[in-house]
Amino acid sequence: MRTLITTKGAHHQPTLRTIKDHLARCETEGFWLDIEAPDDEDYAILEKGFGFHHLSVEDIRHRNQRPKLEEFKGYAFLVLFQAEVDRAHEVKFIEHHGFLAKDYLVTIHEDASPELNELRDRIDAEPDLTKGDPGFLTYLVVDVLVDSLFPVLERLDEHIDQLQDDILAHATPELLGEITRMKHDVIELRKYLGAQRDMFQRLITHSLNLHQQDLTLYWRDVLDHLVRQYETVDSLRDLLTSAMDVYLSTVSNRLNVTMKALTVIASVFLPISFLTGFYGMNFAFLTGVLEPPYWSFFVGVGTMVAAVVIQLWFFRRRGWL
Repeated sequence: MRTLITTKGAHHQPTLRTIKDHLARCETEGFWLDIEAPDDEDYAILEKGFGFHHLSVEDIRHRNQRPKLEEFKGYAFLVLFQAEVDRAHEVKFIEHHGFLAKDYLVTIHEDASPELNELRDRIDAEPDLTKGDPGFLTYLVVDVLVDSLFPVLERLDEHIDQLQDDILAHATPELLGEITRMKHDVIELRKYLGAQRDMFQRLITHSLNLHQQDLTLYWRDVLDHLVRQYETVDSLRDLLTSAMDVYLSTVSNRLNVTMKALTVIASVFLPISFLTGFYGMNFAFLTGVLEPPYWSFFVGVGTMVAAVVIQLWFFRRRGWL
């Protein structure tokens, strides 16, 4: 699906002829062409209609690229990543491709992007938003894609806090699996953000020289957002590491409590076992005093009870119970 919007706010679904008409007058009226779920016709438009290099078109076909900015004659090829969190709190990465030229911008993505749809509606309602400059229009698109990550990071932060509370309440193996999965997602997110941060750092020190207006100030704003996001992801990784430590400590404490209870039980039965063994011996010299049948049983039981009481009193005094 193709959507074209000009710097004057005109918004429509273009045909190949419409795109060629806008290319012919793009010097006076810049435009932004957004392509969602490209097909063979769209690839033909990119390669033959715009004249983009076949290597960059192949990158779009095959996808699974890394964040990068490659300069070609008359335009630059950009790969940028978004992220979203589903109901299961799994992070999904969305790959965006863009062709940045002096008088126009072309973006390509496989899945629908609510952020880009909202930006198109804003430009259509407020044409002055673009300042009539294709370069500033490019900044608006890139800024929207970068800023869309802030809500994702907030949701991840809230979910990690909830995980920590659940671990303190009742640590289960399922929570450990959730922590491990989230840690993998956060590390993957950190990798993408690190590459995008370096990419925009390069834009500040090395301008593309494609636009009439110096966009260094605006790229610096985007870089600032990326640095904040990168630092937040580092914090999330530390929080997940702490959550795993809390899980291990909780499980270890639970094991210690269990072992303490078992040790107390074993200790209580230790003197009882000794006394029953002693009274059950077959040496008349040791047990002859207990031979009379009337009170021997009570003497044995009383000795065992007394031993248990003394033990419990001693354990409580030492703080073991």
